[in-house]
Amino acid sequence: MISQVPDPGVRIRLATLDDIAVITHHRVSMFRDMTELPLHLEPELAQASEAFFHASVATGEYVAWLAVANNEPERVVAGAGLWLRPMLPRPTPTGIIQGHEALVANVDTEPEWRRRGVAALLMRHVLDYTREHRIGRVLLHASDDGRPLYESLGFVPTSEMKLTTSTRG
Repeated sequence: MISQVPDPGVRIRLATLDDIAVITHHRVSMFRDMTELPLHLEPELAQASEAFFHASVATGEYVAWLAVANNEPERVVAGAGLWLRPMLPRPTPTGIIQGHEALVANVDTEPEWRRRGVAALLMRHVLDYTREHRIGRVLLHASDDGRPLYESLGFVPTSEMKLTTSTRG
């Protein structure tokens, strides 16, 4: 169960196609903050992400929530998203699950809004959605700064490994 957090001074709303630029900003910012994005690749990542989000938000394959400041309703101060994808049937301790799984992505908070509970509030909305839509499995890649929050929400480390190959010709 997700613990209640004090009111961080924001309200949460679902993102729309009109929010593609801010969702793209969160993706670029997240990778920049994790020092995984060389400066020269930022424009390319932004362009590729924007195209992905235009298509996937329109179809519902990507769902995002934005935190807007109560005293500045046009100011988005944080966001989080879910990429929904088919899941291969898999065993769990209680039986076989199948259907969809979700990858939590683009959790990003503007620096001056960090450590106020905004990300925890966003994650409450994300996890409520997964329960309401019976998503059997929720995955994420945690930064060192984000790991304590995700662990407090019940996420556990897995045996996942990664191999990055070049898709450039």
